[in-house]
Amino acid sequence: MKQDFPPLHLDIKAFVQATSPIGGHNSLSKYKRLIQETNGLGAENKLNWLAQGELRGEVVGSEQVWLHLTVDTCLPLTCQRCLGQVDIAVAVKQSFRFVDSEQAAQAQDDASEEDVLVLSQDFNLVELIEDEVLMALPLIARHETCPVEVKLAVPDPGFETEATEKRHPFAVLATLRSDKSD
Repeated sequence: MKQDFPPLHLDIKAFVQATSPIGGHNSLSKYKRLIQETNGLGAENKLNWLAQGELRGEVVGSEQVWLHLTVDTCLPLTCQRCLGQVDIAVAVKQSFRFVDSEQAAQAQDDASEEDVLVLSQDFNLVELIEDEVLMALPLIARHETCPVEVKLAVPDPGFETEATEKRHPFAVLATLRSDKSD
């Protein structure tokens, strides 16, 4: 009998013990924060994901619960150089180790190479997928070579002349002093 594991309310331990992966091909419109990042563009783009659980027997009598997540998608972002649309391919391959409590997760997360999360019977895998894609985005989205010529000129001609005029740093003080002598 095949068990259904909904990604919004995933029982991590039961999913890992079932040893069958789950995956999906969702449109970006299901991910509110990703749609905000794309300014509403690309809602029909597909986000492909696959989650696989694993039990590792590190010490006799205690097994570690792991979740391996793979995600790929393409997000239409705004190029910060030409302000046109640039399609950014995002690929995530991340593993997570689960522990019993929040205190254990906080204590072990800094010392561990892997991400440590709290074991839950109501885990939101969709939120984890969205978090990982957001963290994988480049800090500055831009084309390798912009499709339009980028103007690197100052639009205000008065800016150039004002920048070249040398102001004396104590000129304002001199006017204050002359006002007092009257």
